[in-house]
Amino acid sequence: MVLKAQVAAMFPIRDHNPSGKTPYVTYALLIANVAIFVMYWSAYPDDRALFRFFLEWGMVPQLVTGGVQQHTVFTSIFLHGGWLHLAGNMLFLWIFGDNIEDEMGHIWFLIFYLACGVGAAFIHILADPSSTVPTVGASGAIAGVMGGYLLLFPKARVDIFFFFIIFFRIFPVPAWITLCAWLALQFFGGVSSPDPDGGGVAYWAHVGGFAVGLALTVPLFLRLGGTAFWDKTDGHPPHPEAKYKYVSSTIPRVTRR
Repeated sequence: MVLKAQVAAMFPIRDHNPSGKTPYVTYALLIANVAIFVMYWSAYPDDRALFRFFLEWGMVPQLVTGGVQQHTVFTSIFLHGGWLHLAGNMLFLWIFGDNIEDEMGHIWFLIFYLACGVGAAFIHILADPSSTVPTVGASGAIAGVMGGYLLLFPKARVDIFFFFIIFFRIFPVPAWITLCAWLALQFFGGVSSPDPDGGGVAYWAHVGGFAVGLALTVPLFLRLGGTAFWDKTDGHPPHPEAKYKYVSSTIPRVTRR
């Protein structure tokens, strides 16, 4: 979920309308993912042992289509392949989860999150049912949250951190630009990669999770009034906007003589 190169990086860091209520489920999911990761990462320091763990609890499409280890479409949602994988997913859940939970309610948001994760897993299976590569990560579920966010709050402002060599800047953009750009990258990665696993990235799980989340949010969107909800909120979460200070760069300017 991070656009990166050797000398550049760009990713969202926050939105401008924090939830009006305490997002207990979002917090619980953050804690659960981190706690589970720490437990198995410390228990299996050896790469071979860790791979065997992922074979048992991660989702292997070939096994699931063969009627084996079908529980892994659920358990794989709470596993991650490394610290950066975990951190990236938790950042996106932190940014986009609270306002969706606020609109859906705690219990329905949890059901929604898990449904998006399971739906993303099955779409990944459809992309390559014979794959023997274990798939892990909350990306599909969080992509569903992002799909719901796009439908409900397309004009919400999201701060983007941009870094290039020694230059960095934080600037706000509308959520629809951030989310559509991310979705386009996932789709392009999926169609351009000869391997559905994308060299370690489950692109179609991301695209599928996003689509599932958007579709599951449609009934709520209609219940809120459809486009009238956008007119009422101007496409933003219905909470006061936070005020942030922006710093363009810490690099001093040097003038020519």
